[in-house]
Amino acid sequence: MSEMAASPVPMPAKRRGAQLLMLALAVGIVMFAYAYVGLAVDGKVPAGMLTYGLGLGGLMLAAYLVLAKFAPWADPLILPLVTLINGLGLVMIYRLEAAKMPGASAANQIMWTGLGVAMFSITLIVLRDHRMLQRLTYTAGAVGLVLLAIPAVLPGSLSEVQGAKIWIRIGGFSIQPGEFAKLALVVFFTGYLVAKRDVLALAGRRLLFIDLPRARDLGPVLVTWGFSLLVLVFEKDLGTSLLLFGTFIAMLYIATQRTSWVLIGILLFVGGAFVAGQIFDHVGARFDVWLDPTNNIFYGNADICQQDPPGSPMCGKSYQTMQALFGFGAGGILGTGLGQGHPYQIPLSFSDFIFAATGEELGLTGLMALLMMYALLVERGLRTSLAARDPFTKLLAGGLSFLLAWQLFIIVGGVTNLIPLTGLVTPFMSQGGSALLANWILIALLVRTSDAARKPPPQAIQNEGMTQVFQR
Repeated sequence: MSEMAASPVPMPAKRRGAQLLMLALAVGIVMFAYAYVGLAVDGKVPAGMLTYGLGLGGLMLAAYLVLAKFAPWADPLILPLVTLINGLGLVMIYRLEAAKMPGASAANQIMWTGLGVAMFSITLIVLRDHRMLQRLTYTAGAVGLVLLAIPAVLPGSLSEVQGAKIWIRIGGFSIQPGEFAKLALVVFFTGYLVAKRDVLALAGRRLLFIDLPRARDLGPVLVTWGFSLLVLVFEKDLGTSLLLFGTFIAMLYIATQRTSWVLIGILLFVGGAFVAGQIFDHVGARFDVWLDPTNNIFYGNADICQQDPPGSPMCGKSYQTMQALFGFGAGGILGTGLGQGHPYQIPLSFSDFIFAATGEELGLTGLMALLMMYALLVERGLRTSLAARDPFTKLLAGGLSFLLAWQLFIIVGGVTNLIPLTGLVTPFMSQGGSALLANWILIALLVRTSDAARKPPPQAIQNEGMTQVFQR
């Protein structure tokens, strides 16, 4: 007879103390940048620095406490990374406000940040198990479609801003429902693909080296493609159209591992965008600027050009793009320094073009550091997807991570003229309430999936007595 004792199964560390230290470091970096801007612009530390510092620190401490209580196993890097990116966005908006740029307001942005943290906390408290969203698959799809369709059916006076019908404006209140629609549609895509992935993974004919899907399985792709084109046509919103269709194709690939779906998706969207560019002037103008920005610019009065929409006859179609490119060039490798450049000469540099404003003052080095922070955030989401133990969590975490990465690629590509400009905003940095609230909810969902993926499975009770093995 021999006796054996089972050794305890090692569990991942919660690392809440390390997370708190990283949060403090993130807030410290933001406050240092804030003080630097004040010294560069006015020669003194900003008078409201203590208020902003305590406000930002208090908000993130509240978020940390909620996370530690309701998602203790979540990835410790996610919240500090978001804090640092959001804080640097606040610094840039304050810098533009100090330069008297119309529309820039750091106070409003920190208010929206507070509301975003509140939504983050409420999501974690209410949504204890994200898998319950699977039961709301088609409800989420219907909600997402309704949110996207509302601006299209409203009159232009209530929904149109700078040529795009993507807003709901009533009195002094405005909201962009498409920002919340994308989250609802990701939940719908996840539930639908988990239920149908076996059917969608079946191969039809083989063409060259690609296994094509069966013709009758193309329905979901064609429906999503058609809907994205409707958004492009009726709301004049190339960014949302590209974002939603690209996210669906990526999630379809994650679910089925079929490269053919990606190729079909690319061909459908490029073909649809080309046809739309030939038929609709607002789409064609985006492509004209992308192909040759120097041929679509006229420098009129600078103050007028700051406020006129893209394509204004006073400034030319590509005024924004060219000013952004000039800003990148002025910044060079190391940048002009916070508070020492001229980012206010770029139209909408506090919202659509904040990445260009940051590039001028922090240079290529600062932009690479910023992109690395975004890359780490996406990597943590993808790591969660790989570590998840059930298909719904895997696909939801992967879809949310790709949504964040894809949106960043679209806006950075547009601002640098790598791809046509779309009008999306830089996540967590650009001024605006709708995008900030939606992105904080996205982070809450990522934190919830991360907590589920990292939480150890139930273990057998240890040391309840030795296991006896009898041998004959």
